[in-house]
Amino acid sequence: MTMLADDRRRRWPDITAVPRAGVRAAVARRLFDRAVRDLPVRILHGPGDLPRGPVPTMRIARPEAFHARVGASGLIGFGESYMARDWETDDLPGLLTAFAARMATLVPPPLQRLRRLAVRPQPPGAAGDPASARRNVARHYDLSNDLFALFLDPTMTYSAALFEQDPAGALTGGLAAAQHRKIDRLLDLTGVGPGTRLLEIGTGWGELALRAGRRGARVRTLTLSAEQRDLALRRAASAGLADRVRVDLLDYRAATGVHDAVLSVEMIEAVGARHWPEYFATLRRLLAPGGRAGLQAITMPHDRMLASRDTHTWVQKYIFPGGLIPSHEAIAGHATAAGLRVTGRADFGVHYAETLRRWRERFLAAAPEVEALGFDATFRRMWELYLAYSEAGFRCGYLDVRQYLMTPVEGPA
Repeated sequence: MTMLADDRRRRWPDITAVPRAGVRAAVARRLFDRAVRDLPVRILHGPGDLPRGPVPTMRIARPEAFHARVGASGLIGFGESYMARDWETDDLPGLLTAFAARMATLVPPPLQRLRRLAVRPQPPGAAGDPASARRNVARHYDLSNDLFALFLDPTMTYSAALFEQDPAGALTGGLAAAQHRKIDRLLDLTGVGPGTRLLEIGTGWGELALRAGRRGARVRTLTLSAEQRDLALRRAASAGLADRVRVDLLDYRAATGVHDAVLSVEMIEAVGARHWPEYFATLRRLLAPGGRAGLQAITMPHDRMLASRDTHTWVQKYIFPGGLIPSHEAIAGHATAAGLRVTGRADFGVHYAETLRRWRERFLAAAPEVEALGFDATFRRMWELYLAYSEAGFRCGYLDVRQYLMTPVEGPA
């Protein structure tokens, strides 16, 4: 038991130890009580059951530890307090949706001017240079192909799906079919068909490349994840597409050649704001005259992006190191500066909320299998929070997901 405890302390140092926050903890308590006062949630303190009601219930089982973590680390501490079981809820995505809907006003305006004193800056290793990018990708995507297979659908697609909608607006249909619908819309948007020279930046586990290959395109797809590359290669061979689909372990900045279409699905979020100009310049450089770029990106409001771009967040610390979700304004501005014109756009954020709901439910149902892969209870709780936190952002409209069509501006970029 002691060895297990020692191992947990090494793996989760900020979860097993409660920080000494002093005055910050007291301030955090007052700010939290004020913030939730007008939210559609119920807050209970101390150990006990979680009675269900008309609004999400949050029980802060260990108030001193909860306020110490929030006081010491803000929203990072809020996430860590869930990982440490300082609080529970009967409806995690519902509770987080209530918080996310008021994200910009949870802290009183006079105190928002002191934000820089309360939040942590990005750590030095978060830069998106090639070496850091490879490390950051490995920390997430090389966890285990088997882990992702437990909650993704058989297409192994790890981005927003596009569902059918019934007359009442409800999203319907299977997840695999919805992923194919999303991929097909992007391939149609960029005119991918027989003979298309297609470059994909960010392979995932290969479904888009396979779908394009079946259309007769000649596909080169790039990834920094060795785990993803290995599986994508096996899938291409199994599908009889090894002669049409090439998978390279390569940073996008090192890509060469000209292509009729360049596609990138939810990869820009990992690039980092410092490297957005280089990213869009690369898209432009790799496009043949008359070519088309298709970009799928998660977006957030521009003012919130500017406020958080230099902040170290819980998601960056535990899930996606080095990343930043862009705004529509940032995408359009950097595209224009690189010599690209945005000529089409489709938004479908509510579809991402549904995608995440299904992933989260599949992940929770597979808890024994996740544990058998070697992922402990703290990791599983962390992953549950990540999926619910993301779902909440899309449910309340704080986050959106968009497909963009971009074409090169004639003349020098």
